[in-house]
Amino acid sequence: MNKEEFLNELRARLSGLPQNDIEERISFYSEMIDDRMEEDGASEADAVNSIGPVDTIAKQIMSEIPLSKIVTQKVKPKRSLKAWEIVLIVLGAPLWLPLLVAIIAVVLSLYLSIWSVVLSFYVTDLALAVASLGCLAGMVIYFVSGTAATAIFCFGAALLLAGLTILLFIGCYWMTRGVIALTGLIILGIKRLFIGKEA
Repeated sequence: MNKEEFLNELRARLSGLPQNDIEERISFYSEMIDDRMEEDGASEADAVNSIGPVDTIAKQIMSEIPLSKIVTQKVKPKRSLKAWEIVLIVLGAPLWLPLLVAIIAVVLSLYLSIWSVVLSFYVTDLALAVASLGCLAGMVIYFVSGTAATAIFCFGAALLLAGLTILLFIGCYWMTRGVIALTGLIILGIKRLFIGKEA
């Protein structure tokens, strides 16, 4: 793939984004290809290949552009509304406005529920850590009072709870990363809906 084909394909993948952002990114990658050809002495095809696949670059660019900017660009009317269109919007508001609010509320509550589950796992992990420390304190108390068997049992329970704490913390860490990745995918999906085509 040569430079012109690469830039044309990238422009096609980014269509739907604000025009100034597209031009800025196209200019950036054009300069990057030129720099690699001049500095590294690479051929045009090698310089293009070293940048990476167009799909990956388009997804990265789309994730960098704020959702608010895309929504503002897409919601901005291309022409002024006619009187009958305004009347239809106003008369239809009792129907579409509550539906829109309900959809937003359901989606937001589902998203918050996912974070609530993650938070509950962190709280459970903290409880296990506190219980482990409590068993260690009990071990010392029972050891001082002369009950060695109970002190050994408390020590074993403290080790078991500490191990569960570590394992659950690792699980919590990966769950948090998963939810953050899911958030990124949701935002990317919303951007694609506003843009109107797959990037």
